[in-house]
Amino acid sequence: MSLRLSTQTLVASALLFLAAGCKDRDVVVYRTAKEGPAPSATATAQKMPPPSTDKLPDGHPPIDGSAAPVATAPNGSAMGALPGSAVAQGNALKWTAPAHWQAKAAGSVRKGSYAIPGENGAAGDLSITAFPGDTGGLHANINRWRGQVGLAPASNAEIDQSVEHLDVNGLHVELVEMVGPSGIRLLGAIVPHQQETWFFKLTGPDALIAGEKAAFRAFVQTVQVR
Repeated sequence: MSLRLSTQTLVASALLFLAAGCKDRDVVVYRTAKEGPAPSATATAQKMPPPSTDKLPDGHPPIDGSAAPVATAPNGSAMGALPGSAVAQGNALKWTAPAHWQAKAAGSVRKGSYAIPGENGAAGDLSITAFPGDTGGLHANINRWRGQVGLAPASNAEIDQSVEHLDVNGLHVELVEMVGPSGIRLLGAIVPHQQETWFFKLTGPDALIAGEKAAFRAFVQTVQVR
């Protein structure tokens, strides 16, 4: 009897084991993040910081599309342009400089250039330039010179009273003289000729240029058409 019970117990245990083994195993599902498209070159460039310009060489053009810096004069002020600032072509006029004036290289803008030596290293500068048109007219030109020696603009009436008019070798010459608060004296002559305006300007220390008034006047009287 006991043998039969043991056999039945073993059979029942085997059936339970098989039934348990036949059950479906749980299915485990794993999810991964979906990969998006690779970023385009444009999108990548837009996220990049702008290039640094802190260590660009002097005079290097801007690389971020910004405007180039404004040119400045040697004293740091912005250089103003004359109306119609293209330099007149050719040399329509000629002149004879005083013997003690020292000719210098004219450069790309000047038609003539001279140094006037003075005492203790002082020197004056004579520049001759020419531009198309009237460059704004007599009053604007005189006030431009006034600004260069540190004077405030003058009225048209004041300028008219200060200008001396000469007729020299078939040319009309407008002479002017001024002294700035820093002690710089300017002697100037404006000569309209055909479609150009010629400027003869002598500047330098007050005492030196004052001593050159007769020489400058004689120089202006040598100006003539070639």
